[in-house]
Amino acid sequence: MGQFLLVDSKRLDGFEGLHQAVHGSHVDVMQLGRGRLRGTLSHVGIGDFSLSIGAFNVGMRTQRVSSDDKLIIGMLLSAEDRVAHWSFDMQLNDVLVIPPLLEHDGVFHGASAYAAMRFDLDEVASLFGGEARLSDPDTWRSRGHFRADLETGAIASRRLVRIMSHLRTHNGGLTPSTADFWKRSIVECMAANVMSSLPPDDEGWLPSARRLIRRVEEHLDAAGNRPVHVSEICAALGVSRRTLHRAFQEVFGLGPVSFLRHKRLCAVHSILRDSAPGSVTVAAVAMGQGFYELGRFAQYYLAMFGERPSQTLGGVTWHAAEESIGGA
Repeated sequence: MGQFLLVDSKRLDGFEGLHQAVHGSHVDVMQLGRGRLRGTLSHVGIGDFSLSIGAFNVGMRTQRVSSDDKLIIGMLLSAEDRVAHWSFDMQLNDVLVIPPLLEHDGVFHGASAYAAMRFDLDEVASLFGGEARLSDPDTWRSRGHFRADLETGAIASRRLVRIMSHLRTHNGGLTPSTADFWKRSIVECMAANVMSSLPPDDEGWLPSARRLIRRVEEHLDAAGNRPVHVSEICAALGVSRRTLHRAFQEVFGLGPVSFLRHKRLCAVHSILRDSAPGSVTVAAVAMGQGFYELGRFAQYYLAMFGERPSQTLGGVTWHAAEESIGGA
């Protein structure tokens, strides 16, 4: 049985619905703007990890009591007016850190949308693995604000919303390994904005790129057919994303994310080619390899292999007939 525990989505009809603005954490709210509060609130839970995305149409004041022992990292997805958390003035896609057992005070002066993930502080070493500054729990013990890069922030925001939409629609068949992949994908969206806000580090010595690539591929081989996230590799090998990126660029001329996507595309291709039509669906195989945007997956696949996934699956009878003729 997988780790996937919760998918919940509802429409808000009154400010009281925002008491559960972050799954598993009570939030006191007071409506500031005039009019009936309308909005939406969605939660996804994977083990003790959760992602919440909410949107509302009037100004709100939010306060969180200090009884929660989980770390909360949030992102501002949209705002029609000023948003402030503590003394931090938030801009679009900025990231906010609410440490465990710390009171929180936020003011939304108008319609806004946010995303918030909540998990144990002990998990940061794994989820942010490879980035020394992020994988250290002490980094997250103080409240913090990270200004998002405009381009990186917009991409991260869109990805978070798409991941939530995907998991809300396709939550039935997640295994522990695929659940872990989606959890890392969510964290990666937040981490991208945090990293773009940090000053560049000076790691100096770069290990041999080919030796590092060999270690990565050994890890991928050990993982078998399950999808592997970049942050998992960084944590397992004890390297930063920057070091990993430089190594892949040097050896392959593309970054590790593109490399992993190509590898997953190849896995899909092999599964489809070896499956009888009707025994699997393209969507199930693609999602099993971590592709949640099926339209984009189809574009990647066509560009990579010069044929559509359905053509690969439908061609299995032809392949089998050809092999039979060749062996006759």
